[in-house]
Amino acid sequence: MAFQRKKPAAVGLKAPFPGFIEPELATATEKVPSGGRWLHEIKFDGYRVQVHLVNEAVKVFTRRGNDWTKRFRKIADDVWHIAAGSAIIDGEVVVPADDGTTDFSVLQNELKGKSTKIVLVVFDLLYLNGFDLRKLPLLERKAHLKKIIAGSDVQFSESFEMDGREMYAHACKVGLEGVVSKVRNSKYSSERGNDWVKKTCAQRETLMVAGFALKDNDWDGIYLARRKGDDLIYAGKVDHGFDRASAANLRKRLTPLIRKTQPYAKRIAHKGIWVEPEVLAEIEYRAKSAEGKVRHPFFRGIREAL
Repeated sequence: MAFQRKKPAAVGLKAPFPGFIEPELATATEKVPSGGRWLHEIKFDGYRVQVHLVNEAVKVFTRRGNDWTKRFRKIADDVWHIAAGSAIIDGEVVVPADDGTTDFSVLQNELKGKSTKIVLVVFDLLYLNGFDLRKLPLLERKAHLKKIIAGSDVQFSESFEMDGREMYAHACKVGLEGVVSKVRNSKYSSERGNDWVKKTCAQRETLMVAGFALKDNDWDGIYLARRKGDDLIYAGKVDHGFDRASAANLRKRLTPLIRKTQPYAKRIAHKGIWVEPEVLAEIEYRAKSAEGKVRHPFFRGIREAL
């Protein structure tokens, strides 16, 4: 039986299909807002996309308007089954783990193959069946969005009406990327404004320095290790957070500890100058990958020698 596409009732302002729309971007904030004016959503670690359904065809665009339909073929197939004649949907392509967390590095690896695990999580609807929805309140746009994706493999990003600080604390506790807070009655605006604000989760850990990297004899970061039983496991590379003084100090402390081989139990495919793991570094990061590597790491300082 052929797929029968349902057409919901008309909403918004009648308008021709506009093509790619510059996305609304969230502004980083130091404090997650609270109060009835705000809704809170989970911040995902994936690729921001804008999906177009028009004339029985689906296209998937990146945040900057590049056509990635071929790369995101599964996403296009999933969107084709939504209940709309035409639509422009804002969302994020992710690879969800069993615990609900998302990992950008896992997504990148998945895209090297046939991308069978990728999922589209949607959070806004800009255009529907010949009507522009951007001037409608956010809550109304999301209500229409939830209706048209029902029964498809497209996932909906729920909005939570709770205290922003509690939402943020919970998100960080369970290893999520962070929180995006949005004004509940806001219009969709193609800019980085204050109606959408974001705060990512920052975690800290003291890790061993297993080596360092140089680029044309200039400092290029450190390799990290975490102890697991009697073994040292690779925990990622940090190349942010160094100034001239901290880089010089680290190089001075690590040079006497240089060794010929990697200290890791399992060799990694990186070139570095390896050292005895006797120096500890304080690292700030957003989350960990499934393998235990820190994501978006930032060097905060040396702790002490073991």
